[in-house]
Amino acid sequence: MGKVEGGMKCVKYLLFIFNFIFWLMGSLVLAVGLWLRFDPETVALLNGDGAPDTFFYGVYILIIAGSLVMLVGFFGCCGAIRESQCLLGSFFACLLIIFGAEVAAGVFGFLNKDKIIEDVQNYYIKSYNDDNSNNNTMIQNSYHKVLNCCGTSQSVCPEAPADTKDCEVGIKEFFNSKLYIIGYVGIGIAGVMIIGMIFSMVLCCAIRNSREII
Repeated sequence: MGKVEGGMKCVKYLLFIFNFIFWLMGSLVLAVGLWLRFDPETVALLNGDGAPDTFFYGVYILIIAGSLVMLVGFFGCCGAIRESQCLLGSFFACLLIIFGAEVAAGVFGFLNKDKIIEDVQNYYIKSYNDDNSNNNTMIQNSYHKVLNCCGTSQSVCPEAPADTKDCEVGIKEFFNSKLYIIGYVGIGIAGVMIIGMIFSMVLCCAIRNSREII
């Protein structure tokens, strides 16, 4: 069995180090996804009956992506050390699939960003305009406490201080910040995956060429 030598040996160990970092990034993505899903503030805003769950769809995609990245990173490390064309080819294919899924999810999230925020705003407005039940009162209290806001753009709370923002603005600011976190993490992963695909193909071709020479 031919072994890569010279510069390709350097690529081999660079790919191993890259995959270890890739595995760590997968752990980070998984941790961010779990934090967004179980963050007490987010749960308090979206845990009531009839609350929109569109935001959590993006979070679930992040959790799944993080888990897959960790798994793929492990196989990439094994493929680089063992110089296995099969593992490296599988690694490249998995990266390509995850990259495509991530691009699709990013486009979906970008196109539906305003809808996610609008759904949450409408959920709050509905509970604010119909505060006859204890459930709606609890929903309002959660939003007022977490977002430090009160009322809507059309109906400001009379007992609130003059500088208190309405909850439609508070909701927009809060979920924009969360969605930006998802977006930045996704862009970072995409960049790393492109580098990984290039390295894996270079090493895979080098392994094949070395074995043909032998």
